[in-house]
Amino acid sequence: MSERLDRVFYKRDVLEVAPALLGKHLVRIRPDGSVSTYVISETEAYRGGEDRACHASKGQTPRTRVMFGEGGYLYMYLIYGMHWMMNVVTGEEGMPQAVLLRGVHEASGPGRLTRLLQVDQGFYGEDLVYSDRIWVEDSEREVSYSTGPRVGIDYAGEPWKDKPWRYLMHL
Repeated sequence: MSERLDRVFYKRDVLEVAPALLGKHLVRIRPDGSVSTYVISETEAYRGGEDRACHASKGQTPRTRVMFGEGGYLYMYLIYGMHWMMNVVTGEEGMPQAVLLRGVHEASGPGRLTRLLQVDQGFYGEDLVYSDRIWVEDSEREVSYSTGPRVGIDYAGEPWKDKPWRYLMHL
């Protein structure tokens, strides 16, 4: 087993954390006690109030409350009434940022990822540093990656829809 990422890892700017999560091990302990480990292969950065694609751009709401806390917690939300999105909160308290986990080697796409992991709104606010059911571990893996525009955010307009804040690990 590798070492679990600590709070310091998550309390950095989202543009540092999003690519740094690539190649890390996402560990899930299921209700039956079985352990699954996945390699994070795709992420997207959402950077606070100024980023019109970020939910925090409209201010703090009951839905976005966890994003306004310190890094290391999960921000979960439902899209299209059927797909849970799992985001890792980053940065310091009061600086809302999050990394959308878009894929692992076994599942490409954030909805497929959460179905594979069997996570939903019950994981909202989960502390990745201390959780006994989900966390991220370091890896010794050297990672190369490419960047591109984020997916499905045309509503944010320029320049936000074309920011190269999507990170794809080269396999």
